[in-house]
Amino acid sequence: MNVLNLSFENDLDKTLIGALGITFKEAGPDKVVCEMPVGPKTIQPMGLLHGGASVALAETAASIAAALNLNRETHYPVGQEINANHIRGKKDGVVTATAVPFHRGRTSMVWDIQITDEEGKLISVSRCTIAVVKKNKDEH
Repeated sequence: MNVLNLSFENDLDKTLIGALGITFKEAGPDKVVCEMPVGPKTIQPMGLLHGGASVALAETAASIAAALNLNRETHYPVGQEINANHIRGKKDGVVTATAVPFHRGRTSMVWDIQITDEEGKLISVSRCTIAVVKKNKDEH
């Protein structure tokens, strides 16, 4: 199910989003919710969810949320900075990222992202800054 109603230069399934199995459950200008399986593609050698996979999930949620707040004819979102605190490990199942706005400005946005497990337990928290980039005339 495509809840995004957004077009991108690349098919999302052919990007890191697809490689990690990220799917979107809710997408609007005030909140984006997406899920990612915890398994062979997203774990580290000790068998736990890889912190980098969690950060990729968080930045994906923030970037899509930012895109939903932009005029995509004239601007596009680009991840500028992200930080994460990993609270608890996860060995299998699914994690869910929920991105909500902290700041929505003309040239940047800041999103707070919580990643939880199926029981709602907190796995990771992130804050992601998204640059709002104006397209060149030839990109319209």
